[in-house]
Amino acid sequence: MAKKLGLGLIIFIIIIVGGYLLVHQMNANNRESNSATSSQKAKMSSNHKAPSKTDQKTKKMIENMSLDEKIGQMIIAGVDGTQADQQAKALISNDKVGGIILYANNMESPEQTLQLVNDLKAQNKGNRMPLFLGVDQEGGDVSRLPGELTPIPNNGQIGKRNDKEYARSIGVTLGKQVQAFGFNMDFAPVMDVNSNPDNPVIGDRSFGDNPEIVSSLGIQTMQGIQSEGIIPVIKHFPGHGDTSEDSHVQLPKVDKNIHQLQQTELPPFENAMEQGADAVMVAHILLPKLDADYPASMSKKVIQGVLRDQLHGDGVVMTDDMTMGAIMDNFAIGEAAVKAVQAGSDIVMVAHDEENVMQAVKALKDAVDNGDLSEKRINESVERIIKLKRKYRITDEQVESASVDKLLKQK
Repeated sequence: MAKKLGLGLIIFIIIIVGGYLLVHQMNANNRESNSATSSQKAKMSSNHKAPSKTDQKTKKMIENMSLDEKIGQMIIAGVDGTQADQQAKALISNDKVGGIILYANNMESPEQTLQLVNDLKAQNKGNRMPLFLGVDQEGGDVSRLPGELTPIPNNGQIGKRNDKEYARSIGVTLGKQVQAFGFNMDFAPVMDVNSNPDNPVIGDRSFGDNPEIVSSLGIQTMQGIQSEGIIPVIKHFPGHGDTSEDSHVQLPKVDKNIHQLQQTELPPFENAMEQGADAVMVAHILLPKLDADYPASMSKKVIQGVLRDQLHGDGVVMTDDMTMGAIMDNFAIGEAAVKAVQAGSDIVMVAHDEENVMQAVKALKDAVDNGDLSEKRINESVERIIKLKRKYRITDEQVESASVDKLLKQK
């Protein structure tokens, strides 16, 4: 009996000691895992927050640029007609604009569009930096390129299918189409969550009313466009999907606070920026609970406070077209351009009327001269623009018609 008790006591002691050692090892593993996770998060946070150093070549270029050249780089302008007329040439040679956007009314046929793009590039040969050449090629009804190209479904249809590989393939096709015509920038994909059924401007341009689906499919489309060497511009930050007015006509209002925006509107943009979005377009919408005075495109609280500081967006930020009714009916174009840059925008889009471009450029110059804008602030934007153009190896090289012919034959 004593032997049995002694044996039992030994077994009990072994179990207790073994259990203690097992728990101790598990705790150690957990501490190591937590430490690694914290380290990883700190590294990710550091990657977001640490500003990229200015390389010496970029720094030297900025030092050698005149103020006119710098401000020109911060403008994307529209042109009239289907040819590179004197006004278009003046925008490039005199105002030294950094980019041109073309619309459907500028593009009658593949041959004419190629000629226009090549003429614009040729006109820019005397400038330091190649042109951004952009187009709204989203798919669906917002497909600007001419010719019998492969039809692209709208984002609403892609959202209903909810297939990541399919969304990426759509992005690749968009990228191929844009590239074939000599463009290097696509104002797509739309990252708005279509949460308001009365929305008159987004609708099936959105992947849907679910932020996760919009985020997932939008990122795949964006990366598909990037894979073809085209700059995608995600839009319309911080989200145009819960508006009941069209900003082309009037200034919409979204009566949400930052916490509500974080639930629906912001996640697709935040996730896209984390996954490599290089450029973001800011919408003309008023968010009175964030800024009661200025629309998002002119609001420091939205651009600097939310996009840059909270979401760590460190890429190029541009406004939507400043000649839309939401801006022109409420602000002078020059005032709007200055406010946008003061708020943190790198590029001001002025898509209609050369006179509007000239007013915006003059207002920005005057703002630097009178101290409302520092040249250091201008340099920050120019640096981002130059880095983006270099990253995508943009050139003013002429486009061969064979590139479009190939697309048309593949239809």
